Amino acid sequence: MENKKFTTERFAPKFHLKKGDKVAVLAGSAKGKEGVITQVLSDKNSALVEGLNMVKKHVKPSNNSQGGIVEMESPIHISNLMLIDPKSGKATRVGRKEVDGSSVRYSKKTGEIIK
Repeated sequence: MENKKFTTERFAPKFHLKKGDKVAVLAGSAKGKEGVITQVLSDKNSALVEGLNMVKKHVKPSNNSQGGIVEMESPIHISNLMLIDPKSGKATRVGRKEVDGSSVRYSKKTGEIIK
């Protein structure tokens, strides 16, 4: 028997959070704050949340923009974010179930389907 490495790749996991979701931060410097996801970075397993985890970036001047110190959002890891239930307004876990042949997200706290 030969020792072969398996070359099959695992499937990409589906995230429980999407762009436009309202989330609560569970850990880090922004712990306890809430915001809306503006971008999901799937390769880094993180997301940009509007107005949270702000950092200062030093930008060089270019032809069309003036340089200086710019405040911008820094990514937060997906594991440190939790969806806020639209019905109760509290943080909830997210599940997936089949409805009419398509997979939908639902709140584990209230059972309500999330758009």
